Amino acid sequence: MTQPPHLGRVLVLAGSDSGGGAGIQADIKTITALGGYAATAITAVTVQNTLGVTGVHPIPRDIVEAQARAVLDDIGADALKTGMLGDAAMVEVVARVLDSAKAIPAVVDPVMVAKGGASLLAEQAIGALRTLMIPRAALLTPNAPEAAVLTGLSVETTDDLRRAGEALLELGAQAVLMKGGHILEGSGAGDRVIDLLITRHGETAFEGERIDTRHTHGTGCTLASACATGLAQGLSLTESVARAWNYVHEAMLRAPGFGAGHGPLDHGWVVRK
Repeated sequence: MTQPPHLGRVLVLAGSDSGGGAGIQADIKTITALGGYAATAITAVTVQNTLGVTGVHPIPRDIVEAQARAVLDDIGADALKTGMLGDAAMVEVVARVLDSAKAIPAVVDPVMVAKGGASLLAEQAIGALRTLMIPRAALLTPNAPEAAVLTGLSVETTDDLRRAGEALLELGAQAVLMKGGHILEGSGAGDRVIDLLITRHGETAFEGERIDTRHTHGTGCTLASACATGLAQGLSLTESVARAWNYVHEAMLRAPGFGAGHGPLDHGWVVRK
């Protein structure tokens, strides 16, 4: 995998995963593996492993904002990436941070539910996510259930993905990567996965064979961080998504098999290949 010459600084505002498969841990691993530089503003500490989330401790909002400003004021950033925000007040804080860095593209991953089913976003915060984060997204990366909640549309087919993506553009996102992992349609009962990158200038499809595995923990965080790294390194949006897509696919294939539940990916495969 050829690396761009520019290191690429990515500031991630997201929650910590004690199991290391998702959240801040997956973000840092991904950005580093792809040749970027990761900095963080941690929004929450979770107690979790491959079997699920059993506890969440939100970080005080003023500390989250202070973390972000400390990074931006000194190290700087070439891209921002947001993940788990938790509640409406935290969404407001992160939106304020994004406004203070308007020239920096933001990849917004609308994290709502953990792989094991635990809620990571308060229901009252969905409206704030819709009105404050989507319009600030250079790239929004929802899966089908998240897109359905954000748009109020049924998202069960690839055509539904397309319609929901267009609706999210109407809500203000500059581009949307609609993830099709939850879509099971066609004669092969979902033996292919199709993700759609949708912009106001058209769409690009990313399609591959569905991997039959339980080791999918952190795929959303990983994909969004990989996209942000590409943007930070000066790649075009389509190039960033294409490299991210291939990176995640291979990381799933090489998953180490840890844990009894939804296991983590192999984020470091690039280094060991």
